[in-house]
Amino acid sequence: MIKIVTDSTCDLPSGWLARLNITVVPVNIQFGAETFREGFDISPAAFYQRINSTGALPTTSQPSVGEYCQIYEQLAADGSDILSVHLTSQLSGTWQTATLAARQLSGTARITVIDSHTGSVGLGLMVREAAQLVAAGLTVEQIAPRLEARRSQIFVAILLKDLRYARMSGRVGRVRETFASLLNVQPIIGVDSGALIPLDRVRGQHRGFERMVSLAEAAVGRRPVHLAVAHAVCQPQAEALLELVAARLNCRDTFIADLATSLAVHFGPGAVGFAAYPAE
Repeated sequence: MIKIVTDSTCDLPSGWLARLNITVVPVNIQFGAETFREGFDISPAAFYQRINSTGALPTTSQPSVGEYCQIYEQLAADGSDILSVHLTSQLSGTWQTATLAARQLSGTARITVIDSHTGSVGLGLMVREAAQLVAAGLTVEQIAPRLEARRSQIFVAILLKDLRYARMSGRVGRVRETFASLLNVQPIIGVDSGALIPLDRVRGQHRGFERMVSLAEAAVGRRPVHLAVAHAVCQPQAEALLELVAARLNCRDTFIADLATSLAVHFGPGAVGFAAYPAE
C-alpha cells in the first residue's frame, strides 16, 4: 500500500483531499505570540480579519521534523510506503523538513519526498495525479519520476491585486524589487524551477487576465492540460478567469480552489491565478 502526504499549501476543492485519502501536514501561521495550524485552527475569514484589524502580516513556518516523524510513523505502521509531495523549496523549508524526517526514519519506514517546484493548485494537481497513479496500481518507484518530470511542464501565472502584501513579504524579494517603483500596476507572477519570477505588469484586471492567457497559450500550445484556478477571497474574478482560459486552452478538466492562507500572506487578498498541468 502507498499513502500520500502533502502540506496545507496544497489547494484542491473542499473535500477532495479527504476523498483522495491524502494526509495533510499544516503550515504554522503566527500572529504575534499566537500560533495557528493552517486549515485546522483558523479560517480564511478570520485570517484576513486579523490582518485588517492589526495592519500587519503574520509569519509562517513549516511543520517541525518531529511532526513529520510522528505522521510518517503512524502511516507506515502497517508497512505502507509513503509518498510525500510538498511546496516548492524555493518558498519554504517544508520540503527540507520532510526530507530530514524521512532520513531519520530510513531504517523503519520507506518514505519518498518530492519537491513539487510549485504550490497551491499546481501542487494540488500533482497530488491528485499521485493519488490516481496509486489507485492504478503503480509503485512509488514508478510514480516519483513521473511527478518529477511534470515539474518543468507546469505553467503558473498569478495576478496580484496590488503590491502591498508583496512589499511586506520577505519571500518574494525578486518580484518585490522588480515592481517596487511602480504605482497602480498589477504584477503577473510566474514560477520557474520552483522560484517566483515576474512575468509582466499590467494596468487593470481585464488586461491582466488576457495577458496571462496569452502567456499560457505560448507555453502549452494546444497540448491537453488539466486547469485549476486559485483565488484569495475573489470567487467572481476566479470564475471569470476560468471561463476565459478554459475557452482558449485544450482543457481536460477544470476546478477552482481557495488560495492557501499561508501563500496569501505573500500575495494578498484579490490575488487570482491558474496552473495548467499536462494531461499526458
